[in-house]
Amino acid sequence: MRLDRFLWWARITKTRGAAQQLAEGGHLRLDGRRIDRAHALVRIGSVIGFFRGGRVRIVRVEALPRRRGPASEAAMLVTELANDSQQGATELTPAKAGHSESGEDPREHLP
Repeated sequence: MRLDRFLWWARITKTRGAAQQLAEGGHLRLDGRRIDRAHALVRIGSVIGFFRGGRVRIVRVEALPRRRGPASEAAMLVTELANDSQQGATELTPAKAGHSESGEDPREHLP
C-alpha cells in the first residue's frame, strides 16, 4: 500500500495531501530509510518514524486498512513504539533547542 494513502487512512494525517507533503518532505523514515516519495510501499511490520507537532513518533504497522474508517478502527492499524511524550521529554521549541534555561549554550562548557 502507498505510504501517503496509509498515513491518511490510518488517521495519522487529516488529508491525503498532508500525507503526501509529510512523505515528500524527507522528514519521514520507513524501516530506518529516509523517504522522499509518497508512493513508497508500506507492509505489515514496517516501522514509520516522523516528527510532527513538536514530537517524534515511531509506529509499527500491524495491519493494512481496506478503507478510511472510524478512529477506533484506525487505532488498531499501528502500535506506538516510541513517543517522546511518553518518555517525559519536553517539547522542543526553537527558543529551547540547544540552550539551557539560563540562555547559555551548553556546548560552551564541553572540554
